[in-house]
Amino acid sequence: MSAEQPVRLHCFAHSAEGISVFDTWAASTGPGVEPVPVLLPGCAQRRTEPRVTTHEALLADVLPQLTDSFSGPYALYGHGLGAMMALAVARALHEAGLPGPAFLAVGGWSPSPLPGGLPAAHRATDAELLHELSDRGAVPLGSDEGILLQAMLPVLRADLELAQDLHEAVDRPSPAGPLTTPVLVVASQDNPLAAHSTAEGWHRRTEGPVWSRTVPGRHFFVRGGRQLPRLLGRACRVARRIAPEPAPVG
Repeated sequence: MSAEQPVRLHCFAHSAEGISVFDTWAASTGPGVEPVPVLLPGCAQRRTEPRVTTHEALLADVLPQLTDSFSGPYALYGHGLGAMMALAVARALHEAGLPGPAFLAVGGWSPSPLPGGLPAAHRATDAELLHELSDRGAVPLGSDEGILLQAMLPVLRADLELAQDLHEAVDRPSPAGPLTTPVLVVASQDNPLAAHSTAEGWHRRTEGPVWSRTVPGRHFFVRGGRQLPRLLGRACRVARRIAPEPAPVG
């Protein structure tokens, strides 16, 4: 595989603020795989840019990153809200007739209507928002103190706005027909936001095969540990062996 282009694994975090979870993945995905964190507006070097809160804005920002001069094989992984981002991107590529990912991997999120009980971003008070999310394991422990709490609230609201818009967008029938992209669903052993049964929902999002795997942890199993990146690295290498390389774009 050393003479071949690596499989690019484009990684969508659970939040614009969560991209650092992928910083160490290159050491764990293994040979022939290049993790590429997707940096969204409002985070890190793009912190001064307005956050993405709509399906249209997300695609306008992300699609050019995936349709550049790189013509090798690639895959998408999305965690939490990132799973819906990755699904929306895969659908947009499909509708545009562009080379799609070898597979779509998703973790910690249900593709069904927004998880029950989560408050609407525009209507919830600060206290309601944090109460609901902390009860479901979506707010990390220790995040309810002082300045960190206040800094998180705008991020949480923006993420919920985007989640709601993405769910509405991907629920609309695609003019290009359903996806045929294979989907790898990664669940965790104790995740209140996405139970093991959520794999069934992903069967309704593609006509391709759907596989499911379970890893340790709660909602933030994407943080730390090597099991998840190793799993995705193996999937990328399998996809590289069995799938032809995408034709060059343009």
